[in-house]
Amino acid sequence: MKILITNDDGVFSEGLRALADTMKALGEVYVVAPDRERSAAAHSLTLHRPLRVEEVAPRVYAADGTPVDCVNLAIYGILKGRPDLVVSGINNGPNLGEDLVYSGTVSAAFEAAFLGIPAFAVSLAAREDFRYQGAANFALKVAAHIMQVGLPKDTFLNINVPNVKEDEIRSYKITHQGKRVFEDAVVEKVDPRGKKYYWIGGGDQGFQEIAGTDFHAVANHYISITPLCVDLTNRSAVPELEGWRL
Repeated sequence: MKILITNDDGVFSEGLRALADTMKALGEVYVVAPDRERSAAAHSLTLHRPLRVEEVAPRVYAADGTPVDCVNLAIYGILKGRPDLVVSGINNGPNLGEDLVYSGTVSAAFEAAFLGIPAFAVSLAAREDFRYQGAANFALKVAAHIMQVGLPKDTFLNINVPNVKEDEIRSYKITHQGKRVFEDAVVEKVDPRGKKYYWIGGGDQGFQEIAGTDFHAVANHYISITPLCVDLTNRSAVPELEGWRL
């Protein structure tokens, strides 16, 4: 079995290394990842300049592009064939709620699923003192199960693991996307010359306490598995919109 590993934290990320090393128990592992951190790159694809790739270790490639670039480079250039599975991560930090829109980690799995390859993203819900191995071990279980039974059509998974000891993880839950509470998302400062500047993402926002969401699961020491769909159509809105008379 051929497994492609990528991320948005860069090819030298400790989380990626833990994931790749653990996945070797399932088959032949290739890593194609950005040569630097590309967090919040979302589904960005580089079209207006050439991309360069360097093999930094056997079957480990660094590309000067986005996570979505890396998936395409791997499939159509480096691997000379399609992988059986794409795993993106382990992300340094959670990808919960609205993070899914911005996350390069999640977008890499999205791109693989869009191309018809089973895929999932895995993130560690922490900002420091990362416990990567527990997340890697769970990712291995998920990967083995997917290889046995597959995934629903046009579906990929977003997995978030609480940053606690493995024996403190209660279990896992199938969840839906939660909602953040956005406060002070943009921080305004003044530089030494008296000019204003801004930081987007001033700090960790809170979240709405809704049972069944990814936030609620992780906060209660459950691993969150959120099934996501390649088709972005809001089908429940179609009947209402069909009644419009413009």
